[in-house]
Amino acid sequence: MERIRNFCIIAHIDHGKSTLADRMLQTTGAVSDRDMQNQLLDNMDLERERGITIKSHAIQMDYTYKGEKYILNLIDTPGHVDFSYEVSRSIAACEGALLIVDASQGVEAQTISNLYLALEHDLEIIPVLNKIDLPGAMPEEMTDQVVELLGCDPEDVIHASGKEGLGIEEILAAIIEKIPAPKGDPKKPLQAMIFDSQFNSYRGIEVIFRVFNGTIRKGDKIKFVNTDKTYNADEIGILRLQQDPQLEISAGNVGYLISGIKVAKEVKVGDTITHVDNPTQELIKGFEDVKPMVFAGIYPVETSEFEELRASMEKLQLNDASLVWEPETSAALGFGFRCGFLGMLHLEIVQERLEREFDMTVITTVPSVQFHAIMTDDSLKLVNAPSELPEANVTARLEEPFIRAQIISKSVYVGPIISLCMDKRGQIMNQVYLTSDRVELTFEMPLAEIVFDFFDKLKTISRGYASLDYELIGFRQSNLVKLDVMLNGETVDALSAVVHRDKAYDWGKRLCEKLRELLPRQMFDIAIQASIGSKIIARESVKALRKNVLAKCYGGDISRKRKLLDKQKKGKKRMRQVGNVEIPQEAFMAVLKLD
Repeated sequence: MERIRNFCIIAHIDHGKSTLADRMLQTTGAVSDRDMQNQLLDNMDLERERGITIKSHAIQMDYTYKGEKYILNLIDTPGHVDFSYEVSRSIAACEGALLIVDASQGVEAQTISNLYLALEHDLEIIPVLNKIDLPGAMPEEMTDQVVELLGCDPEDVIHASGKEGLGIEEILAAIIEKIPAPKGDPKKPLQAMIFDSQFNSYRGIEVIFRVFNGTIRKGDKIKFVNTDKTYNADEIGILRLQQDPQLEISAGNVGYLISGIKVAKEVKVGDTITHVDNPTQELIKGFEDVKPMVFAGIYPVETSEFEELRASMEKLQLNDASLVWEPETSAALGFGFRCGFLGMLHLEIVQERLEREFDMTVITTVPSVQFHAIMTDDSLKLVNAPSELPEANVTARLEEPFIRAQIISKSVYVGPIISLCMDKRGQIMNQVYLTSDRVELTFEMPLAEIVFDFFDKLKTISRGYASLDYELIGFRQSNLVKLDVMLNGETVDALSAVVHRDKAYDWGKRLCEKLRELLPRQMFDIAIQASIGSKIIARESVKALRKNVLAKCYGGDISRKRKLLDKQKKGKKRMRQVGNVEIPQEAFMAVLKLD
């Protein structure tokens, strides 16, 4: 056990975690040159296309150092703020972390928040300055930033380049010398924690776990404590590039377990695995429950595919533990699910994965955040969707979630960033100059305002230099109203939104204009209206397609033409009463791209 090291790699998005992991796998010989490819651990097509890590990936390497053979368990983690839950789970299974900082960009918001996550779990931090081969690299200045952040010596910061393979040996040496060996007793009752799982259509659910105490052997009768289910350990093993079956895995190590589990609900991330005959008395404290930030409805395009969608969501939830969902119904879309996501990128990724991995075509409704409605009798109602908002006469007040946002950027862009945040109803709380041209701004603002396009706008005005990190700080009272959209006088619940009263008119007007472009023309006029309660605040019309009934009247007096036109008018009126409006998928997505 003294020869095992468990560590993860944490950094801001695009600072070179996956590339560095690739080099380490090559250096330790965990992957042959023939199997080598870039972003080796990112096994989803989606991750490769976008060049981001979405899932944490565990892999084991062997490395000989000073004549002794060591086992290194590496977990590569995502860098985007939407996947910070993956990072917190990886950190719980490790004793140390490599903190990677880009030598040309320096310390960014996500670097700091991932570092705090690691320090909360008392991990040993090894700072690495990556990409020192870039022409724009500033190793001395960036080393100072890291020293200031961590309070370590400048000599402790390892200079490396994932692309060129520089400094990899030094990193491996530092991992072995600085990161403590896992504590635990192989003789004690088995105590292992599930930190990930995935679905395999041939073998059921594969559980990935870390053993803290005891030993698990092939064929043991084991029990998942929280769900109170028992299984046989049909196959256990360690995670190399392919799964490598073993006869036993003892304390301190990371491995996988296959026991023919078919039902997705039986596996909970953070659960404790123990033996049936000799159970452990202590439960492992798993991770905190995930708090979804953004809620949206996901509906099948064909209502008959509802059960199929449910099965797909269960399988996806195994692989993505931060996805939360429950069934709901909508008058416009039928049966579907109300899902909670950690952010807009997470929502986009889930939708893409449903389409790619499970062949499900889905409609997503307007994302919203969770509101609190305080009723007149002082009871609290949680509102996850605009349709759940109670009537105005029974609500005393509405509260919305506020966040504390930390933005790190170059000082040139401070003005535009502050005006963007003010526009989004933010208040500036603090402004700190980290160096002469890097500034950290702290804002308090409503979560609802940053859900849609805040991050994109921030990147645009700062030319990609600003980085954002945020945390929830609680609920505050706001002047919110429910904005309904009506087509032909009928409310379409899937297009409703809860907005601030000051922005309601602007929002309603833009939404009506957008829908006018997207709705196909019918044989009758369609009125698109935005309303607050019974008050209409904006209206647009989609003109009817009309047949030229006067084509056969050449010359002649007006009365004959009048008669034909009146007849057509009556037909249109009747049609409007029975006709219903088909809403295309783009219209539901229109709300996201209002600008």
